[in-house]
Amino acid sequence: MKKKVLALLMASVMMFGLAACGGGNGDAATEGDQAATEANGDLPTVGVLIYKYDDTYISTVRNSLQTALEGKAIVEMQDGKGDQATQNDQLDVMISKGVDVLCVNMVDAKAASGVVEKASAAGIPTIFFNREPDTDVIKSYEKACFIGTNAIDAGKMQGDIIKDLMDAHPEYDLNQDGKVQYVMFQGEPDNPEAIARTQYSVEQAEANGLQMEQVGETQVCNWDTETAQKAMEAMLAANQGKIEMVIANNDGMAIGCVAALSNINYNTGAEGASFIPVIGVDATDAAKDAISKGQMSATVLQDGDAMGKAIAAAAMNAASGAGFLDGTEYTYDDTGVAVRIPYAPYTGQ
Repeated sequence: MKKKVLALLMASVMMFGLAACGGGNGDAATEGDQAATEANGDLPTVGVLIYKYDDTYISTVRNSLQTALEGKAIVEMQDGKGDQATQNDQLDVMISKGVDVLCVNMVDAKAASGVVEKASAAGIPTIFFNREPDTDVIKSYEKACFIGTNAIDAGKMQGDIIKDLMDAHPEYDLNQDGKVQYVMFQGEPDNPEAIARTQYSVEQAEANGLQMEQVGETQVCNWDTETAQKAMEAMLAANQGKIEMVIANNDGMAIGCVAALSNINYNTGAEGASFIPVIGVDATDAAKDAISKGQMSATVLQDGDAMGKAIAAAAMNAASGAGFLDGTEYTYDDTGVAVRIPYAPYTGQ
């Protein structure tokens, strides 16, 4: 019995000692937490949902956004990996964490009503960007807006570029029939931006007086370089000598087409090499490099850096309780809820 009592006394002494040591570490941890709180306590938390990290253009936007918010906000960013269900789960986590503002690059713009419903219920201001939901969905929540581009403008600029290229290079009309035989590479089948670029690039070229004739079916390649390369290889195998122009909804797919052409010794940049003009959208570094090397004709600049800065400015305003555009240089278009970042043609000149 005495041994048990002695053992209990020794255990009590040890526990007391451990508690004392633990108290010292706890104080240090508390001091660290307090320091972190003092450093970040006044900073708002911006939740950012990205449709897919490995999209080249979107990488430019998110890097710009992070840089613009550095030291001004705590940024919680998630990769939706191209899956709407995954993004829905990430949205729920963001809301549960109580972020001050949401910036959402939808995987599927048609699913935006669900985002609005949840954000509205939580009272969290929400900025949709790049992938545009229906205007009525945005307007259904007074604390929502959209920051992006006007996809019609990108298509029209491509159409203008096509006209300029054909005027400057009549040799591009390989069969000299006065028509432009083209292949179209579309981003996604139901994406409004992809649809607009596809439609208006051709319509604008025709409005400029060109006769456009599509070769084969529209190649839907989900904005992906490798997918576009394989599709272009198949198109070349079936239609070599019949394709006079490649029109792509983005530079990723355009670069894939350039790679396919280089495999048959086209568009190598070498003097006298066979060449088919390829036009994209985004003005990525890879596209600019291909244009400078004479492997690609042109692209349309979609200013990712400018978009990231605009999102950051609106997010900081919303987090402080101000209007999205208060005190900024930005204005809404005719919808009253959308900010448009302008496109510009890029030919490397």
